[in-house]
Amino acid sequence: MKNLLKKFEHPNQTTQPVVTKEVPQDWEFKKIDISQTTMPKKRFAKFNFNKRLLLIPLILVALLVVITVATVIPAQAAWKKAQELQTITTQLVDELKNQNLEGAKAKLPEVRKKLDETKQAVNAVLPLRVLPVLSHYHQDMLHGLNAAGYGLDAVEIAVSAIEPYADLLGLKGGESFTAGSADERIQLAVQTLEKVTPKITEIGDKIALLEKEVDAIDPERYPESLQGKPVRAKIIEGKNLLAETTGLFLNAQPLLEVLPQLLGQPDPKRYLVLFQNDKELRATGGFMTAYAIFRIEQGKFIVEKSDDIYELDDQIKPKINAPPEILTYHKGVYYFNIRDSNLSPDFSVSMQQFKELYPNKWDFDGIISVDTHVLVESIKILGTFVVKGRTFSSEIDERCDCPKVIYELEDYSTRPVAYVREDRKDVLGELLLQIMKKALGVSPSQYWGQLFQMAISEINQKHILAFMEDEKSQKGVESLNMAGRIADGVEMLGYKDGNNWDYLHVSDVNFAGAKSNLFVTHEVKQEYEVANDGALTKTITIDYKNPAPPSDCNLESGGLCLNGILRNWVRIYVPKGSELISSKGSQSPKDESGVDMQTSEGLGKTIFEGFLTVRPLGSAQLTVKYKLPFKKSGDKLPLLIQKQAGTDGHDYTVLVNGKQREKLPLKTDVLLQIKL
Repeated sequence: MKNLLKKFEHPNQTTQPVVTKEVPQDWEFKKIDISQTTMPKKRFAKFNFNKRLLLIPLILVALLVVITVATVIPAQAAWKKAQELQTITTQLVDELKNQNLEGAKAKLPEVRKKLDETKQAVNAVLPLRVLPVLSHYHQDMLHGLNAAGYGLDAVEIAVSAIEPYADLLGLKGGESFTAGSADERIQLAVQTLEKVTPKITEIGDKIALLEKEVDAIDPERYPESLQGKPVRAKIIEGKNLLAETTGLFLNAQPLLEVLPQLLGQPDPKRYLVLFQNDKELRATGGFMTAYAIFRIEQGKFIVEKSDDIYELDDQIKPKINAPPEILTYHKGVYYFNIRDSNLSPDFSVSMQQFKELYPNKWDFDGIISVDTHVLVESIKILGTFVVKGRTFSSEIDERCDCPKVIYELEDYSTRPVAYVREDRKDVLGELLLQIMKKALGVSPSQYWGQLFQMAISEINQKHILAFMEDEKSQKGVESLNMAGRIADGVEMLGYKDGNNWDYLHVSDVNFAGAKSNLFVTHEVKQEYEVANDGALTKTITIDYKNPAPPSDCNLESGGLCLNGILRNWVRIYVPKGSELISSKGSQSPKDESGVDMQTSEGLGKTIFEGFLTVRPLGSAQLTVKYKLPFKKSGDKLPLLIQKQAGTDGHDYTVLVNGKQREKLPLKTDVLLQIKL
């Protein structure tokens, strides 16, 4: 029994005999000295700690209330204001897209009010402003809102500046030049353009501030995705889109500033207008088939002359021997004609050569060229024309699967006849004159808005080119990429890194191949091979295809020779210092036997030069492999591809080690970031 009792003893307690006492009926609670009891102290210490833990939920609730009051409620208010701002901004953008100047002007104060309210709401979210990590996102929001404010400033200045010219630009609302003829309204507009020029500088300043705010936003601090939706990529895409949009204005700014002078204010200007037939492709966009001389006096267009380009060649005496390029590639041509002077893909260089061959006194302020694409787009807007008993429209003609205006021009000027046709291409000059008269001789609001937008698009796609004698004016057209220059750097498209950028321009020249460019297409594939040491090898493959049957090119039968054998002189412009490794597909221009491509330098580039033929219902392939003059220096390689003027969207594909990175129709010059 004694051993059994020992089992119930506390290990720290001295063994005492068990005494049983009865509790008296009148027993009361008394103070107990814990130190005199045998109960362990640890249990009471633990009990006191648990009582303090009861305070934690109360503290958390209090913090939650504070956070809700200081963060959640203001954040919800800021979010609501941001949504309201987005809604009203979308309405403003819609008014601008619809060319409703009056509607846009009415929306501007509403957008400004919502923008200010959103700024105040964002600043009211106190924790976002003071906490170390969240403060970065708060700053980004403010940068975005500040950028929106500068953008709104620019729109307000622009709307105010162009409001007096709403009628002339075909915009809805605003003031208009309602009195007088179309010529008088144009003259009044040009005379007042000088008042607008200072506004252009103000807009440029606002856009520069806008870009600075947007540049301060770092996409890398944002996650790639959130709840399955892309975040970082959207921010980068938005920044790039904004850069392109603002860059368009900043690039156009030098041209806009000299626009009054170009339009003959205050002194008259005289221009030579060249028509380049892109269906017979040449380096600058097409065979120069006709010309016209225009004089502009305070916006009034006066046509002095229009004629066939052969008329100028007939005046060149004595004849000049053809340069090596023409003797080598141009079949049966031994003299240097002005119609063949656009040998360089750089329009400015070619026009300097044109000036040297021009048989008369040179007294022009500049040269402007247009191709058949501009002609077709103009007729789509202005409607059908009848010249010399022929109907010229933009409808597709089944005889060539091309616009009727193209077929009729070629049929009139190219088909052999049994008599001497002195004015075989003068029909083009008369058609251009009628187009000009219709465009300028009616109410501006009917056509001018559409024509203005069409012209901007055609300039961007290199269907309209310009060369100016005045240095400031030339810089203006170059800033808008309207001068057809071969770029000596990517700064022209906003890229300012060193020499590690790739470049490509493919120049095709149709020498004695009828109008086969109407039917021939080509695709360009570029493939990079990246070595372990970073060396870059590149292979370019160009596939030419002519899916159409041959035309009747027999002079005796009197057929219209549109689709014949394409005799194509090819030059591939790549970064200077590139080393040719191999080539395949180039032919001898004499007997079409296979030959290696030649390497030379020009326009700050290395040039790979060759020749090939493409028959109707046939194809050809040209392959060039070369080593780039630099190594990989990062995960992405800038690639500038410059479109050949006169072409209309050849397909371009870019691959890296066999994996496709880009595919696009080349409508304009493009700057790509190729992931290596």
